[in-house]
Amino acid sequence: MKARSKELLEILSQCKSYLSFRKDMGLGFLPASFCNNPKPRRTGVSPVEGRFSEKNIGSGKQLTLADVRRELGDCQRCKLHKTRTNIVFGAGNEQAKLVFVGEGPGLDEDMQGEPFVGAAGQLLTRIIQAINLRREDVYICNIIKCRPPKNRTPEPDEIVACKLFVLKQLDAIRPHLICALGSVAAQTLLETAAPIGILRGRFHNFQGTKLMPTYHPAYLLRNPAKKREVWEDMQMVQKEYQAL
Repeated sequence: MKARSKELLEILSQCKSYLSFRKDMGLGFLPASFCNNPKPRRTGVSPVEGRFSEKNIGSGKQLTLADVRRELGDCQRCKLHKTRTNIVFGAGNEQAKLVFVGEGPGLDEDMQGEPFVGAAGQLLTRIIQAINLRREDVYICNIIKCRPPKNRTPEPDEIVACKLFVLKQLDAIRPHLICALGSVAAQTLLETAAPIGILRGRFHNFQGTKLMPTYHPAYLLRNPAKKREVWEDMQMVQKEYQAL
């Protein structure tokens, strides 16, 4: 009985977060898909072997996240190590079908050593819950693992120093879907200079995996009018996720 009550409370909490997120988006109705709560359709699709190719990650074996973290070590590969408090490696389900990749840690993340725990992280949590998932279901990481001073945009040399590790993280997880949050994540993974406003709204091919670029939650906090576009992107992600 206690387990059932706990499950009901969790469902109510998720519904509350979902409705709160829709309110943030300026959406005042519930889609039929939410009301009907369809079960994800499983097709028996398995991760593509070698999806994140050896030529890109420099490894000839199947990595684990523990392997990648050990290799990263007490990283001093770029100047950011001089000002960081903690390395922010990543967190979540190590077998996640969906991975969110952001730009880099902010102040709260630097202090706690966990990705997306500040105001932008709270918004990301609501976004995840709005597509009927929990943070525990997905994996969250960043392009760079150390906070840039005053949260400035990562510089090219810092991205180069860290890029191999995010690629190895993706190789270890081998997700079916990737959501790139913001221009730094999208441009780094897709190796393009195109702005996020052009990249978002459609899936891109990232080494055999579908990648959806969208606006970063921190950008949404400054530009709430863009939330509706993120909601459109996340509905496409949800549809693909449910088809797995």
